[in-house]
Formats: sequence, structure tokens, C-alpha cells
Amino acid sequence: MTPRIDPIPAHVRAAIGAAQDKQAEDIVLLDLEGLGAFTDYFLICTGFSTPQLSAICDAVEEKLERLGHRRARREGKSGNDWMLLDFGGLIVHVFTERARHFYDLERLWRIARRVEFGESRTGNSLGGAAEAEG
Repeated sequence: MTPRIDPIPAHVRAAIGAAQDKQAEDIVLLDLEGLGAFTDYFLICTGFSTPQLSAICDAVEEKLERLGHRRARREGKSGNDWMLLDFGGLIVHVFTERARHFYDLERLWRIARRVEFGESRTGNSLGGAAEAEG
């Protein structure tokens, strides 16, 4: 029997698409809803340069703002290895490879349902999401 998978909200899908448009890699969505977390979703992705990290954040922020979702805060500046956008129910983490490995949020939140979008360096689209239970 296949488990029922709740649909991903439109604004979360829009954030994923914006990150993909800026060639973010290893995009993972952690569904934290019902786990007692301070947010419903973590969107985690990797960028490979300081300008790319900033571009991913800017694209996500612009896309969600057009949909009426304003960020509560933005952490990290140009030159940082980790940038964060807080939209309340969605927190976007954009890491360099080194920082992502070091902080390993996927391990810390391993009980969350995990949805992966594409494989490293392949450019899979949003429609090719692979779902996995945490």
C-alpha cells in the first residue's frame, strides 16, 4: 500500500522552482508539520559560489513576494557559507557544499518527511520529485 502524500503548498513549490531557476543543487524539502517544530517546511539547497547563494536567495524572495508571501527575516550576507530566508511556515536554507555537510540539517531533522528534487548536477525538474519517508 502506498502512503498518502500531502500536496506541497503552491508557495513552497514556487520557492523550489525559483531555486532551480538559479541552478541550486541537491534541493531537499523537509516536511516538519506536526513535529513540534517552529515552522512547517525547511527548503535546503546548495550553491557553489557566493554570487550563486545570493542569487538563489534573491530569486526565492522575489518569487514569493509576488505571491504575497513576505519574508520575516534574512540571515547571512555576501561571503557567508549559509544564508537563510524565514517566511514563517517556510524557512529556506542555502548552503555552500562545505557548510551543508558541516551543519547537516537533514540528519538533525531525519524524522521529517523528506522530498528530494533532482540529483546533484543533473538539473531534474520540479515534476520529477522523489518522495521518501524519513
